[in-house]
Amino acid sequence: MAATDPDDLGDDLQQGLFSHLIELRSRLLKAVAAVLLVLVALVPFANRLYSELAAPLVARLPQGAHLIATEVASPFITPLKLAFYTALFISMPVILYQLWAFVSPGLYKHEKRLARPLLVAALALFYCGCAFAYFLVLPAAFRFLTAVTPAGVEMMTDITHYLDFVMLMFFAFGLCFEVPVAVVILAAVGVVDLAKLRNARRYAIVGAFAVAAIITPPDITSMIMLGIPMCLLYELGILAVRWLLPGKAAG
Repeated sequence: MAATDPDDLGDDLQQGLFSHLIELRSRLLKAVAAVLLVLVALVPFANRLYSELAAPLVARLPQGAHLIATEVASPFITPLKLAFYTALFISMPVILYQLWAFVSPGLYKHEKRLARPLLVAALALFYCGCAFAYFLVLPAAFRFLTAVTPAGVEMMTDITHYLDFVMLMFFAFGLCFEVPVAVVILAAVGVVDLAKLRNARRYAIVGAFAVAAIITPPDITSMIMLGIPMCLLYELGILAVRWLLPGKAAG
């Protein structure tokens, strides 16, 4: 039997690595192109997008109060930043698909079976978290903040600071809504099983409200509005473990 030439093995390895790098570059370019295309389409509507984003606060400002711009270029740059964030938000399915197309050939069949629903669920839950923050939590938080403004103080928020605050809230709530995905991943790698998840309910409830108290504005309503959904999402994660990982559920 002829011995394998080490030089041939090295050449094959280099060619395989080079082909993977070319594919990675192609996937990245497609993802960037998707974001840029959506951004170009959104730029003419940047000011309208910002008006929609500011609506939960503007609707609750006192009579005559309004948002302000404390920097010279912020009336131009801040709506463009929002347009970019929105383009990234809209293009996320394409970005994740390109990522999946790159890594999926290296996964086993059972790994693909688990990864597909987790990827879709992670994206959908993140969107739900952002929508929950915009339509329910932010209006309640701004109602509280405007109500507790001291007498003689006029509330006029800078548009850049407002954008940063809202984006942080979107990101935080989007991550908090990933609780079912995190539960399934922990069960899949063997950290927990169904019995441990059930026994940890009381700790999960305490942890959910502790996280809610940290990341929400300083009002009890916002904390409850995040803590309760996180508890419900933990229960959803337990159901997902029973469905996706019957072996772990049995254990």
